[in-house]
Amino acid sequence: MDTIALATLLFPNVTKTPSDMEALFPPRTLSEGAVVSRMAPSPTGFVHLGNLVQGLTSERMCHQSGGTLFLRVEDTDAKREVAGAVEILIESLKHYNIHFDEGATVDGDNGIYGPYRQRQRAEIYHVYAKQLVLEGMAYPCFCTEEELADIRARQEAEKANYGYFGKWAVWRDRPMEDIEAALAQGMPWVLRFRSTGSIENKIRFTDLIKGNLELTENDMDHVLLKSDGIPTYHFAHAVDDHLMHTTHVVRGDEWLPTLPFHLQLFRSLGFKPPKYLHIGPLMKMDGESKRKLSKRKDPELALTYYREAGFPVASVYEYLMTVLNSNFEDWRRANPDAPIDSFKFSYKKMNPAGSLFDAAKLRDVSKNVISRMSTDRIYDEVVAWASDYDTALHSHLTGDPSYAKSILSIGRGGKKPRKDFAVLADVRPYLDFFYDDWFTVTDTYPDTFDKADIKAALEGFMKTFDGADDMNVWFDKIKAVAEGLGFASDMKAYKENPENYRGNVADISMFLRVAVTGRLNSPDMYAVMQILGKDRVFARINAMIDTL
Repeated sequence: MDTIALATLLFPNVTKTPSDMEALFPPRTLSEGAVVSRMAPSPTGFVHLGNLVQGLTSERMCHQSGGTLFLRVEDTDAKREVAGAVEILIESLKHYNIHFDEGATVDGDNGIYGPYRQRQRAEIYHVYAKQLVLEGMAYPCFCTEEELADIRARQEAEKANYGYFGKWAVWRDRPMEDIEAALAQGMPWVLRFRSTGSIENKIRFTDLIKGNLELTENDMDHVLLKSDGIPTYHFAHAVDDHLMHTTHVVRGDEWLPTLPFHLQLFRSLGFKPPKYLHIGPLMKMDGESKRKLSKRKDPELALTYYREAGFPVASVYEYLMTVLNSNFEDWRRANPDAPIDSFKFSYKKMNPAGSLFDAAKLRDVSKNVISRMSTDRIYDEVVAWASDYDTALHSHLTGDPSYAKSILSIGRGGKKPRKDFAVLADVRPYLDFFYDDWFTVTDTYPDTFDKADIKAALEGFMKTFDGADDMNVWFDKIKAVAEGLGFASDMKAYKENPENYRGNVADISMFLRVAVTGRLNSPDMYAVMQILGKDRVFARINAMIDTL
């Protein structure tokens, strides 16, 4: 076969060479050891937790090493692309603080290694496709869908491996006359890779997460360019990762079966392959067994789930760090107030088999993260979330920011801050009683208490209450009310001889709590009364007395 004639026949308009491409995309000037990696999702409209796991891994590796992280949109599969998906993708990643140094943006591209959308790079791929034809490493295939289906049916009948290889690769060694005739007839064609591999051979490869692997060599003549001239993912990613000087590729381990082909491609193109990190899947318990998170079964796979539920970005980020690095939790216990970026992330601490997604643990982590936020920070987080998902809460909080912040500041700060919120959606039921139009009595007094005692306690409290009292004086007055009604003011004495008392001071506090907040459980009552003010406290107590 005259490969020069074939290359000219297939790519008559391609005049540039790989050397020309290399000149257009020179190496970055980075320090030794700097990692260059990318996120390269497809614009399907579904951005999932796995995208974030891979993005976070790449981001930490790049930015901790003084390297570069870029976003490349792999849109070669037009059938799967959803309108507006690129914008959804970019905004979702931005929301989760995956900061790109280069790449695709909503408005275009940022960086000198673009275009960063693969469908816009067709001319670049054609240069390398022509080079592969010149070197006898690629050839045109004119098989129709019907012919490919017939090949598969015969393979099934013979119990052979499926695919286009060996004797089944019917266009692999066709003479130039057949190719010229097919082109003259206007028959559509794809460009296929001419594999030199055999399934009898194994390749050895070291993955940075999986360790040493032994994989079956690729013997398939995979498609490189589709009939519309757009490359497959396999071909495009090899060319792009080379020209964009990618040093590390982070991706799901579902790509491991294609790794032998990808390594063949890099070798055939004369490229040094990047280092690969194949991440195990996120799993969940389903009864007694584990399974992969599923788009169909598990809403928590979609990133939109976390936004709607009200998990702050910081909570999701911190939870994923506990999933990704086995030593993170020990570090966090030793550094409770340190910014998460100061943690030294390492791919060596990642679980090769994948990680278990634990919804309960996510909520616990989120409680800790939210509890460490300043009042201003939690206010801003809630307002931003409520603007999209709870307009009534947004209106209440922004109507009087100072009042709202005074509520949110209860129990915040110190060595043991309150942990009232797992998600931002928890805020409204936590503070709704502070707003008169939302206030309602939802809990009732236990039947074990006499209504006369409850009424007397409420009235006795109002006789001595002074909004200027500090917390100790305030509580001493409640103890005095308790003693006056035969309730123990000393919990130790009550526990030793409960039969000597009608109840204890905690019961008196409970009487007040239900009257003022409408519930048996609420934030610190002293703080609550300070925020509500004497008039509103008394109005609610009097309203309760009227019902007794």
